Amino acid sequence: MRFALPVSSAIVLALAILLAPAPADAAGRLAAAFACRADRARLCDGVRPGGGAVFACLREKLDDLSPDCRDALLAAADAGAGAERPSSGRVLADLPYGSDPKQRLDVHLPEAPRAAPILVMVHGGAWVIGDKNADAVVDAKVAHWRPRGWIFVTVGYRLLPAADVATQAEDVAHALAYVQAHAGEWGGDPRAVVLMGHSAGAHLAALLAADPSIVTRAGGRPWRGTVALDSAVYDVPAMMSGRHLRLYDRAFGADPATWRGLSPLDRLSGRPAPMLLVCSTRRDESCPQARRFAAAVEGRGGRAEVFATPQSHREINRDLGTANAETAAVDAFLAGLPR
Repeated sequence: MRFALPVSSAIVLALAILLAPAPADAAGRLAAAFACRADRARLCDGVRPGGGAVFACLREKLDDLSPDCRDALLAAADAGAGAERPSSGRVLADLPYGSDPKQRLDVHLPEAPRAAPILVMVHGGAWVIGDKNADAVVDAKVAHWRPRGWIFVTVGYRLLPAADVATQAEDVAHALAYVQAHAGEWGGDPRAVVLMGHSAGAHLAALLAADPSIVTRAGGRPWRGTVALDSAVYDVPAMMSGRHLRLYDRAFGADPATWRGLSPLDRLSGRPAPMLLVCSTRRDESCPQARRFAAAVEGRGGRAEVFATPQSHREINRDLGTANAETAAVDAFLAGLPR
């Protein structure tokens, strides 16, 4: 026997499936679907459904969403924090590096690790949303690097408005120090740590690379290198002084002194460890900012490579670890780091 749903109910149910990030619970998905139905039609009508594409589109347009839709998306993401996910390997989940529930990290271990290198991943989300357990943060990267003997760590951190961006950088610094302190317990090499981040996480990683004293104050030590995946704010004052998305106002405020304090280019000191800056040619500021920052690093005697790609901002993160040019570039960078 077949039953027909009313059209409005069918639309809401379909949107619940399309919008949902993997970790959100069913109630959160339904609430987000209902609250965002008009926003989806207005902002993401051309996006093909499936694989969380519609949700990703809405998240990237966070500042253009209606308040009800934005609140529902944030609530759905919060509901998914800490959710269990299937794994083909051993995972040490939700290890606390601080007292706040957001200050947690997951450690994905290869088989029989022994002095294994460690890749520490910082998620994005406009400094206000995101989850260390998100599919795009974890799946392809773990599938690629864990069989190659890497320990893969994903870091959660406090988000706006509970924590400002400077505090978020300190959270990542404490997480990095925690990884270095406990690496030996996991079969890892604390001297072979590489920091990676995407979007807002790439900005935080670049800020620590530019000024490693943030990490040393947290009890950490120098790390081997940094991979920044598609940040467009290496030079915060330049971004804030021109036309920009409103999400940057929320992150960086209106004070030029704050801009300089949160700007990797302005905080650049000494010669940082080698860096790979992956940027999307689909974004106006990503590659130009990456090239300016790389030039500044090289001007201080450092090494900074820029890898420009036609992949979208979302694809760079989601597809890293698959058989593509971006993964090959990261692999080559990792292989070339000094021992």
